Amino acid sequence: MLLRLLPRRLMVLCAVLPSLALLPPAEAARIKDLTSIQGVRENQLVGYGLVVGLDGTGDQTTQTPFTTQTLMSMLSNLGINVPPGTRLQLKNVAAVMVSAMLPAFAQPGQQLDVTVSSMGNAKSLRGGTLLATPLRGLDGEIYAISQGSISVGGVGASSAGSSAQVNHLNAGRIPSGATVEREVASPFAGNGALRLELTSADFNTATSVVQAINQHFGTGVAYALDARVIELNAPPMPNERVSFIARIQELEVQGSSAPAKVIINARSGSVVMNQAVRLSPVAVAHGNLSVLVQASNQVSQPNPFGGGVTVPVQNAGIQINQEGGGLVHLEGGAHLADVVKALNMLGATPQDLISILQALKAAGALTAELEII
Repeated sequence: MLLRLLPRRLMVLCAVLPSLALLPPAEAARIKDLTSIQGVRENQLVGYGLVVGLDGTGDQTTQTPFTTQTLMSMLSNLGINVPPGTRLQLKNVAAVMVSAMLPAFAQPGQQLDVTVSSMGNAKSLRGGTLLATPLRGLDGEIYAISQGSISVGGVGASSAGSSAQVNHLNAGRIPSGATVEREVASPFAGNGALRLELTSADFNTATSVVQAINQHFGTGVAYALDARVIELNAPPMPNERVSFIARIQELEVQGSSAPAKVIINARSGSVVMNQAVRLSPVAVAHGNLSVLVQASNQVSQPNPFGGGVTVPVQNAGIQINQEGGGLVHLEGGAHLADVVKALNMLGATPQDLISILQALKAAGALTAELEII
């Protein structure tokens, strides 16, 4: 009798609530994980230098003349004049390239990790010391100076024509091996507007980010310029701008979605797909074709009194095998689990799966973008 007294709308709501409880929760992601601040990024640094102190594993100067030229130029700058025509036969020096990443907001005096890589024919950089090497940006300016002992993760030994090696010996790292000498100007310290850039351009995600920011700070704080860039009306004072961006990055965006994509690594046979991939009903037949070529060596022996010559004969046998693949009907799937279940029904190897996915895309049955890396 109590059910008759309940309003009709309340009874409908009670019937709908159990079904809503079975729905998966809406996905949420922080703005920090979806965007970056325009102009706030790392910068690549590179330099050319010399590594000394090697135990006879350096460059062969007769085959790497640039090592000798660099060494003579360095000695000349230090006030040591090498007579012209002198042929240096040094085995404890190697020419190297030094690379590092200059992080955003780096200040003079900050320490950076560097990677040192041999560019000659040195056998190993183990135990070597990098001499002072300027690190330049793409604009040609010096932003850091690197120097220090190289840490190499490999080890090797050779004797009497035999050798053994573990890991790589021609590259190593110098922790805190570079000192920043110049800072990079950042638009963050200015008084103008700041811009957020989405990691992947998407109109739906850009709209969701703008709505989340304006709902928290008020209308007009953020607006989208396109599918990737979002402009912010940030406070003018640096301290307020830092707090403003910190609060924005912790906001969560509901319903952010990535485009359907299948990543294929043709070298290793790896196939990765995200949850937005969809599959329409389709029929697939896949078989394997193998060609086997065998060669057998025999000897042709003439008759005892035939006057012939014994000659080797090579006989080749070619065999073609084709395994029949039955026509398999794959049900359409609106979820990633359904797509994976349908593809597993084919029983194909990862290499075969690459060809099948490409054929499904060409047939219009696979709703996703194929990207081969």
